[in-house]
Amino acid sequence: MSPEGSPLTIAIPITLEGSVVRLEPIRHSHAELFWEAAKDALDDIFQWIPYRMKSKEDFQLIVDKALAEQQRGESVVFATVERSSGKVIGSTRFMNIDRANRRVEIGSTWIALAWQRSAVNTEAKYLMLRQAFEIWKCIRVELKTDALNQKSRNAILRIGAKEEGTLRRHVITWTGRVRDSVYFSILDSEWPEVKAKLEARLHS
Repeated sequence: MSPEGSPLTIAIPITLEGSVVRLEPIRHSHAELFWEAAKDALDDIFQWIPYRMKSKEDFQLIVDKALAEQQRGESVVFATVERSSGKVIGSTRFMNIDRANRRVEIGSTWIALAWQRSAVNTEAKYLMLRQAFEIWKCIRVELKTDALNQKSRNAILRIGAKEEGTLRRHVITWTGRVRDSVYFSILDSEWPEVKAKLEARLHS
């Protein structure tokens, strides 16, 4: 049977190791480390996150929810660690896993302010895309963002994803604002070119 005809097999825990970052399996103890990494810039980091991220308790709730999703097989959630210091600097995940249709979404990504506009996001996305396409044999990886978040939209395009369209009035955020979500994707047929460009960026 061809890979397209068989469902995704995803074994966890998974650690993805790069030269700048390590994506390690999330643990309950990461809630405190996430809070320490983000507490001084919550509004900047989580402006576009649709759920509330304002207190230490919010971080604990999010970690508990992420672990429950992971146990149900819906997500694979990581803490983003700077390799040189061992410091936890953010989080990201595979989510909305569709095993039958061999697709996953990369999302719920945040990075502490001091590490934004660095190689961290590029390498983390590279590691996750490589896992999805080369190990899991996905045929599609999705990404989405708030339509108002132009910085995120630009960053997703820079990775090599194609913008597909906007889902209008898609998500009710914790403030009550109803957001439009812009969807992007990378296909398995596009991965070799995307991979080459990401590797060139990381090595430049």
